[in-house]
Amino acid sequence: MEFDWSYTIGLLWSRDFWNATLLVVELSLASWIISVILGFFVALSHRSGFLAVRKIASVYVWFFRSLPLLVLLIFVYNLPQAFPSTGSFLSIPFISGLIAIVLSETAYIAEIHRGALVSVSKGQYEAGHVLGLSRSGIQRLVVIPQALRIALPSLANEFISIVKLTSLVSVISLAEILLVGQRYYTQNFKVIETMVAVAFYYVLIVTVFDTLLKALERHLDFSNRLTALSKAGADGADSASDLPSIVERVDSQPAIRLDRGGKSFGDNSVFNNLNLAVRQGEVVSIIGPSGSGKTTLIRSLNGLETLDQGIVYLKEKPFIAGREEQLGRTLPKAKNEMLELGMVFQSFNLFPHKTVLGNVTLGPRYHNRGSVGEIRSSARAILSQVGMLAHENKYPHQLSGGQQQRVAIARALAMKPSVLLFDEPTSALDPETVGEVLRIMADLAKSGRTMIIVTHEMKFALEVSDRVIFMEGGKVIFDGSPNALREELLRDVRLADFVRL
Repeated sequence: MEFDWSYTIGLLWSRDFWNATLLVVELSLASWIISVILGFFVALSHRSGFLAVRKIASVYVWFFRSLPLLVLLIFVYNLPQAFPSTGSFLSIPFISGLIAIVLSETAYIAEIHRGALVSVSKGQYEAGHVLGLSRSGIQRLVVIPQALRIALPSLANEFISIVKLTSLVSVISLAEILLVGQRYYTQNFKVIETMVAVAFYYVLIVTVFDTLLKALERHLDFSNRLTALSKAGADGADSASDLPSIVERVDSQPAIRLDRGGKSFGDNSVFNNLNLAVRQGEVVSIIGPSGSGKTTLIRSLNGLETLDQGIVYLKEKPFIAGREEQLGRTLPKAKNEMLELGMVFQSFNLFPHKTVLGNVTLGPRYHNRGSVGEIRSSARAILSQVGMLAHENKYPHQLSGGQQQRVAIARALAMKPSVLLFDEPTSALDPETVGEVLRIMADLAKSGRTMIIVTHEMKFALEVSDRVIFMEGGKVIFDGSPNALREELLRDVRLADFVRL
């Protein structure tokens, strides 16, 4: 039998097919959008701290991934037989098909979201935490934009799968493309010619939306964005300005204090019954060998690590408490106190989807620290002070390690904290960029800021610190001025060997 091309081409102008195509687009888009939203909440439930919530999410994903969509379609459409009250809406094929597809696809898309959420590093959550963002704020401003970019290629592929799955809805008499084709070829028996037209409409839908989704994917892919130097900051782009004096030194009241702190990881005790007090305007460097507990100590001061025992006081007011003191739950309520502590991480933890300026303004904008113009002006002034104004429109991946760390310092300064915490800020840098970061930190120390610095830079610690603390095995072996440390080196062989490293 000769293929009837004129018949097939004629179907490309068929009003029935175009109406069916519009119906498929509506059903596919509605199913995909709803499933993407619901799937995200299922994925979050999978990561919940409540066991019951995690179990419910796991059972949902397991069950609906196991159930064939065809079975689910027939079940939903015929549910009014058991529950007549549902007949008013489940008897409509479009609604039944939408519900069945959403139930099925949400399970698959939840796994896509879960994989994307896992891909967002822990440091991003910690960076949001130290900026005082709530859990929902961290998800909305930090995690979701990054997870969406990671998940989008798989989500786009899932949309294409949904378009093809709509053909199954023909079993409940929805007039989609396949059902229209079946009606045509049952009348004239031109099966091949009709199915070629059916294929054309499906390919058309997939091609159009695949192009649109790929364009969206490129738009969200901040790693491929290129930006030039800011003209306003092009002069002296990499030289830091002097940081102004912010506070006067006050030696009476501690700015931050840890009382009888204790922390363990399983059976491994990191430190126990540890006391630390840092006065307003004091610069304290904590040194010691790897595994001595210094990083855990500084992370315990702002709640990134939960103390087992002890209380952290901020300006002599209880701020964080260990599990034994039963005050640990006060931390989420202490948002204003949290903003008093700025944190600079070893691995920068800049938000990769934000520009340099966006990183610095995120915290102040979240906490409504002024108008948009005022916040931007203040942020640009700080970037100028750390020598990064020329790079304000760049993304973190376009910067060197030293430049990223300077932006991280600017981000911390933008919140105007009373205490700055530095967790080995130069350990991830190459030798050529260490100096530029240390110069910024030295200027901050001279400006009278309260600083606690975990560092391996012995020369820097001795030059800028008011006090140096040497930790080993979770204990404070030495706590005194740089001059006292130099004298102690003559008596303590172990300390002398470490400082020479």
